[in-house]
Amino acid sequence: MGSSFTYYAPTEVVFGQDTETKAGALVKKWGGTKVLLHYGGESARRSGLLTRIKASLEAEGIAVVELGGVVPNPRLSLVHTGIALARREGVDFLLAVGGGSVIDSAKAIGYGIYNEGEVWDFYEQKRKPQGCTPVGAVLTIAAAGSEMSSSSVITNEDGNLKRGLNTDYSRCKFAVMNPTLTYTLPPYQTMSGAVDIMMHTIERYFVAGSSMALTDEMAEALLRVVMASARTLKSKSDDYEARANLMWASSLSHNGLTGCGHASRGDWAPHQLEHEMGGMFDVAHGAGLAAIWGSWARFVYKERADRFARFGHRVLGLPVTGDDLADAERAIESLLDFFREIDMPTTFAELGIHPTAEEISEMTVKATYFGKRTLGDVMVLGSEEIKAIFTDAAQR
Repeated sequence: MGSSFTYYAPTEVVFGQDTETKAGALVKKWGGTKVLLHYGGESARRSGLLTRIKASLEAEGIAVVELGGVVPNPRLSLVHTGIALARREGVDFLLAVGGGSVIDSAKAIGYGIYNEGEVWDFYEQKRKPQGCTPVGAVLTIAAAGSEMSSSSVITNEDGNLKRGLNTDYSRCKFAVMNPTLTYTLPPYQTMSGAVDIMMHTIERYFVAGSSMALTDEMAEALLRVVMASARTLKSKSDDYEARANLMWASSLSHNGLTGCGHASRGDWAPHQLEHEMGGMFDVAHGAGLAAIWGSWARFVYKERADRFARFGHRVLGLPVTGDDLADAERAIESLLDFFREIDMPTTFAELGIHPTAEEISEMTVKATYFGKRTLGDVMVLGSEEIKAIFTDAAQR
């Protein structure tokens, strides 16, 4: 039975133009006195964003320590650097300026500051964290939803292992969201982000058991708006409403809202499969999801053909024929057509990776945590099924 859930979304959201100038007041409100300002490349500095944020912090009397260098699929080595720096400098608050990679890295640093021992233990589920140094975010990319989620995903270069950790300790105290900060994103990054947003809801939408009607309706509306916004941004990258819708959808898609009342937390197999792709080949997360989703969907859809058919009708606008299997197949192909429309890959070759049989076997073993788990909810996937999905994506 569904319709029984706990919904917890404690992050304070400050949304709109020029909201980054409120970062200092927000850090002070949430008890910060010395901040680790964490970010990615130099674009945040060149654009003047870091300068505005630092001025906001300094106006509130908050000391600042900087650590840049976060890359997509954020690395454990930089997390270690951040933990050591923060401890040495007496940092008591982490402010992430960027997208999901920066926020995830800041969360990992927060875990490492608060807890003794090796932080990677938490991501390998060898130990459970007992807390996290407070984190806030100034969002510059609409994609991962980490600004309102309990999730953090880190890549360990030793073994190319990409692992996630979910606890409420790391939920951001606040998230500053100014859609204009995303205007200059390259189109590939914008569209990869749109896919990531969609997938966070799609993973929750496809469940083996029952779902809650209101949650379904909200999820379907969110997906339709994200698709419309992505299409708008293909031709007009500075459309404020489209950018605003994507940014807000990023948060709502991954803060638990679109899964409330369902019989399970969702499928999540495509995400886990992509983690292995990202760990091995360092691909953009949303693009990787687009490249693996079709192979997963074709493999499992007969288990919930009715659900795939509804998705096609309610989200993609396809007609209802009464033949769930045929409608489900059309829904899968229609979503893949949308990915192609926004220049996202739908196969490994289009993603630019060409895994060997040995690499597929390695990803399969890692996806099962070396034989310790299965994946999926619509269909439970073991090693044989996982390998078949990877192989299909590689051969198309």
